[in-house]
Amino acid sequence: MLYKRASRAFTLVEVLIVVIILGILAAVVVPQFSDASSDAKLSALQTNLQSIRSQLQLYKIQHNDTWPTLASFTAQMTAGTKADGTAGTVYGPYLLSIPNNPFTDTNTVTKGANDSSAWYYDDSTGEFRANDTAHTGL
Repeated sequence: MLYKRASRAFTLVEVLIVVIILGILAAVVVPQFSDASSDAKLSALQTNLQSIRSQLQLYKIQHNDTWPTLASFTAQMTAGTKADGTAGTVYGPYLLSIPNNPFTDTNTVTKGANDSSAWYYDDSTGEFRANDTAHTGL
């Protein structure tokens, strides 16, 4: 007696169904990964802003209610200073370095909001903002 051997291979229809299901899953999952990059940049930006703003407040408290000057901002925030803001060893440093803005990938600080600087700082009010047109108000 001859026995017919059962085939254990997948049919073309079964393979096509699996490929279609995988394609649908990829279409749903891939866009979520692309959003993760911008979410990470925004989170880094918010963390940097919080750190810089808190260190600016500490500087103001230790320097007789005056903000760092724009002209010497980097030096006053990353090196030691005296109570009058000049170089010394009494206070600071407040930051190891001015962090890069993740959206511009630079760390420049200026007063105007119409240029390509990473950060905007107003030394008369102490306002410190990021150059980020997608998330204004940070």
